Amino acid sequence: MTPAAELLAHGVGDRHDLPIPLFYAFAGAFAALFVSFLGLALLWADSRFRGGTAGRPVALPEGARTRWTLRILGLAGTAFAGAWMLLGPDDPERNPAAHLVYVVLWTGLIPASLLFGPVWRLLNPLRTIHLLLGGRDRGPAPFGYWPSALGLAAFTWMELVSPEPASTTTLLVFFTLYGTAHLAGASRYGAGWFDRADAFEVYSALIGRLSPLGRRDDGRLVLRNPFDGLDALRPAPGLVATVCVLLGSTGYDGFSGAPWWVNTLQSGPLGRTATGTLGLLAAILLVALLYRACVGAAGLIGGAAVPADGARIGGGGGPGGAARAAGGGTAALFAHSLIPIAVGYLIAHYFSLLVVEGQRAAVLSFGLDRAVDTEIVGPGVIASVQVLAIVAGHVAGVVAAHDRSVRLFTPVRAVAGQIPLLILMVCYTLGGLTLLLAA
Repeated sequence: MTPAAELLAHGVGDRHDLPIPLFYAFAGAFAALFVSFLGLALLWADSRFRGGTAGRPVALPEGARTRWTLRILGLAGTAFAGAWMLLGPDDPERNPAAHLVYVVLWTGLIPASLLFGPVWRLLNPLRTIHLLLGGRDRGPAPFGYWPSALGLAAFTWMELVSPEPASTTTLLVFFTLYGTAHLAGASRYGAGWFDRADAFEVYSALIGRLSPLGRRDDGRLVLRNPFDGLDALRPAPGLVATVCVLLGSTGYDGFSGAPWWVNTLQSGPLGRTATGTLGLLAAILLVALLYRACVGAAGLIGGAAVPADGARIGGGGGPGGAARAAGGGTAALFAHSLIPIAVGYLIAHYFSLLVVEGQRAAVLSFGLDRAVDTEIVGPGVIASVQVLAIVAGHVAGVVAAHDRSVRLFTPVRAVAGQIPLLILMVCYTLGGLTLLLAA
């Protein structure tokens, strides 16, 4: 397999990579979920997370000099990648452009955002260009997260479905259209457009909810419990769709290299691109329908109570007001619990890609005279990271959902109302672990 093919084959490992038998992997995962659910039901009767009011102030350099240093780095990195797209050979084995986009940017933002929070907001070249052109912040745009959901879907379609995802022409066309659209949006609605509309900024910000570094509602930089970061996420239109695109597209990436799906793409009557597009949309739709069905059932079983901090989680006047403000009902109020699941999938799916192909990105970018060490991490380490990331992500999702449930549901129904959410987590866990065998 050529390096270019390896770049685009984002499989998460075969069965023989697993350090333990598959049965025990499933049994351990389900045991962790059920024990967590029972422990929370017995010992966690009141909401403990304080969202945007939590955190201990920390002194880190964040003045104008630091911000402009990061902005210049973002512009320089963009110019570097753009130069390779414009002037470099249209051969992925000699041009690092695809590696810079799919590995350094897309995959590298995962650990960077987990450690330091929403780093792309500081590096975002489109935000810097808007600022240099005299743009101002006029508050959030009226479309919520819907533009970012569409942007993420378009990017993952380019990566996973388009006929030539590693072609410099494909990358240039995508980023030219993407940059033009977002600069136009920012010129109309101000810098706040990027907060919820820019797919990469939203991607980094959602992952950054699990970072120990964050900002309180008063703007102070703080060290915090990552669950408080999740709890501080305000529901908004399109938030559920954005997280479901992340989950569904990662799921599609997992089984897109499976022999049965490759045969379907090659032999299907619609052709590879049309069949792949339908497969990607179906994966996203399946994730969204399952989530909405389970959360809807949870709302019906759990009933409704007026939370003390209803305004903080999306609107005044209790959960009804919060749901209306969110533009997505109960589903929007639990969207934050999907984020650790999505992050777990992303880590499981891209860990080996970042470790191995990250080396190739450096070699191609700077002409280093060294070979890529494809054995830098062994199959056992990769498989262990995959299983632990998926299980930890789902357990964290159970914790986040439980805390929100005891805040929103009537006390006598809070535990019963979480049973559909537990079923949701079990289904997602089953799907995530099955993807370890898909490629």
